[in-house]
Amino acid sequence: MTVAQIGTRLANYCRNEQFSVAQKELYADDAVSIEPFEIPGFEKETRGRAALMEKDKKFNSMVESRHGTTVSEPLIAGNVFSFVLTMDIKMKGRDRERLTELCVYTVKDGKIVSEQFFM
Repeated sequence: MTVAQIGTRLANYCRNEQFSVAQKELYADDAVSIEPFEIPGFEKETRGRAALMEKDKKFNSMVESRHGTTVSEPLIAGNVFSFVLTMDIKMKGRDRERLTELCVYTVKDGKIVSEQFFM
């Protein structure tokens, strides 16, 4: 797959809140994820697809309800793509909120090797 095809496919998975499916299909085994800041219970940097999938599972366990996810069209530059992701979500013990982040992905050999989030 090309970078554009991977970007489009990931955006569609995210729109349908199929994050774990995307990780299984599109991510390299040694992919890295970088958060904008350290979040209680989470590392700022997570390495390895298995660890990323565990992070996703942990995040999902903290979600009380989801009220929709929107994703912009991917913007492609060389082997990098980005999009804006907005989740309307209620975390356990918190008020419902809209979380918006810029998601930036790097692709190598047909797989996502890094993701970095900016809020």
